[in-house]
Amino acid sequence: MPHAPLHELLWLTPTEALAVVIGTAGMYGAMVLLVRVLGPRMLSAMSSYDLAAVIAFGAILGRASLGEVPVLGGGLVALATLVVLQAATGAVRVRRAGARAVATPPVLLMADGEILPRQLRRAHLTADELRSRLRLAGVRAYGEVAVALLEPTGAISVLRSGVPIDPLLLSGVVGAHHVPERLLASISDTSGQQAS
Repeated sequence: MPHAPLHELLWLTPTEALAVVIGTAGMYGAMVLLVRVLGPRMLSAMSSYDLAAVIAFGAILGRASLGEVPVLGGGLVALATLVVLQAATGAVRVRRAGARAVATPPVLLMADGEILPRQLRRAHLTADELRSRLRLAGVRAYGEVAVALLEPTGAISVLRSGVPIDPLLLSGVVGAHHVPERLLASISDTSGQQAS
């Protein structure tokens, strides 16, 4: 059985390189869409099932990007394509319209010590997962929590009761209307803090 020349094992033709770029861009777009649909929950601390899914996603992305027989050149082209796409996505996220299209907004999960089941479903989280994150944040009782939010990064932020919340911190948060007015700082409070 004749062996392929070394350059064929290491590099690829311009047409093959274009196919790698298109395949990588397509899979990148699919992953961005998937994260957009499933929300930041997909990026949060992973269970063993989530980890298995991420490994499978990586294998599928690699196979779709590099084709049947991956070569060094194909890997380099796919890697360069991912870096360019990541940079372009970062540039798009700087603009407000781009951020809305690419990034997922933060989601309110708790307000005034109460879990919001509808918001949990929107964020694709279970109450058990939320309780686990509250324990990690050192929360000992629901009453300690003024608000808990699922951030676009997948982290859960916990703002504790006792200090009024600047309403600007909740701008763009899905479900912020659930936060009672008494937990929010007045406009005069926030303007005074900004002046100092």
